[in-house]
Formats: sequence, structure tokens, C-alpha cells
Amino acid sequence: MTGPLEAVLDRLAPVAVAVSGGVDSMTLAALAHRRLGPRSAMFHATSPAVPPEATSRVRAIAGAEGWHLTVLDAGEFGREEYRRNPVDRCFHCKASLYGAIGQRTEAQIVSGANIDDLSDYRPGLRAAAEVSVRHPYVEASVDKAGIRALARCLGLGETAELPASPCLSSRVETGLRIEARTLALIHAAERLVGGLVQAGSLRCRVRAAGVVIELDAASLDSLPAAGAADIAARVGALFRANGFPAPVSLAAYRTGSAFLR
Repeated sequence: MTGPLEAVLDRLAPVAVAVSGGVDSMTLAALAHRRLGPRSAMFHATSPAVPPEATSRVRAIAGAEGWHLTVLDAGEFGREEYRRNPVDRCFHCKASLYGAIGQRTEAQIVSGANIDDLSDYRPGLRAAAEVSVRHPYVEASVDKAGIRALARCLGLGETAELPASPCLSSRVETGLRIEARTLALIHAAERLVGGLVQAGSLRCRVRAAGVVIELDAASLDSLPAAGAADIAARVGALFRANGFPAPVSLAAYRTGSAFLR
């Protein structure tokens, strides 16, 4: 399984891996380090849009694996184009990220994008193309399932089973301004609900019409009416206590439902 990927990494070395903390980039970083050793370096960006658990996960595996890790602030919150949350917000985020990494290394920047990502609207791929970022999984024709299998093969434990979790800004409806305190509330709400319900998928969406807690269909269907009311009440109290009075509802999880084109 690793042969084609290793061949790609060999051609691209030395590499700088953009590591978000998700299974895709973490697995790529692990393979790059084991294959290339000192010809690989990892870069992780922190910001209000990155859950602290992701940063802790990156630091922990970097320490265990012996990665050369740089943790940086990519500076996207200093870009008004990003804060306005337009339809191509991800372009401005990735442009900041790759620009910040490029200022710190001359190595080839690589991302964890895979072939499944090519069928979706991904403005971040345009930002990558503009600065010649490469995508080893795409070049080796690896999809998400293949990445999880590779993570298991590499012995990465729980990393292989990490659920998809885009940045916290992806929970904010297109056109609503991205604010650090809003993202902190979203994260707090997801942790609160996650402690009440063992859901396969969970998102707290902030919309112009209010807050929506999305759960996968099976979890939502099995939730009694009293349980749903309790979740809505607790999340509503959390938002009100932090100056965001808004109606709270529950709905079935839909990928990217806060994204409006």
C-alpha cells in the first residue's frame, strides 16, 4: 500500500507537511517522517478555528514519533477576506497557511488532500495550486478509505478512526462574520452535547436564524423528545450566558450544511 506513496515522497523530498490534526495529514506526516527522516518537517497552525484537541494530538504524536514540528499562527484572522466568511473562505485560510509555511522553509509543501476531495468544491485547492503545493495522496491515487487503512498499517491507533472534523469556521453559515468568541462557543457546545449523546456525527451550526445541533440520523432518531429538549435548553443557556441569545434546534447531520453557494 505504501509503495506508490513512498515513491511520490521520494520524488518530492525534502517535504514540509501541513498537519491539521486530522487522519489525512497525520498519516501523511507519519509516513513522510518514517520514509524521509530529516528530509521531512511538519507544520501545524493554531488559531481560534482549530480545536485545542487537534493541537494536543499533533504535539503528542510528534513527540512520540520524533517529528521536527513547528507550531505557528498562520494569521488568517488578520485577513478581512477570511473574517467576512465568503463562499471561498477556505481559499483565504489556505493562502495564509501556505504563505506562513513558505516563509519558514524552502522544502516542498505537501497537503493531506486525497482523491475524494477532488469531487467537492474546495477553494483551498486553488490556494494550494497558486503556490505549487503538492498532494501526495492525489498523485498516488489514494482515497479516504485508503488513508484509514494506511494509518492502521502504520500503527497509529486511534488516529485511524478519527471522524472527519473540518475547522470550527466551517460551522458558521456563509456570510456571517467569523469571530473568535463564536468559534469558542461552537466548540464548547459540541463538547457539551458530546458528553450527553454518543453520536457518530455532531456539529453545532451557527446560522442567521439561530443555532442548530446536527446529529447523525441514527442518533437523532433514537433521542427521546425529552432528551432533545434538554440538549436545546443546555446549548441555549450556554449561548445566552455568553451574550448570544438565539433559538436552538436539532436536525439531521448534513455535510457542509452551513456552506451556502
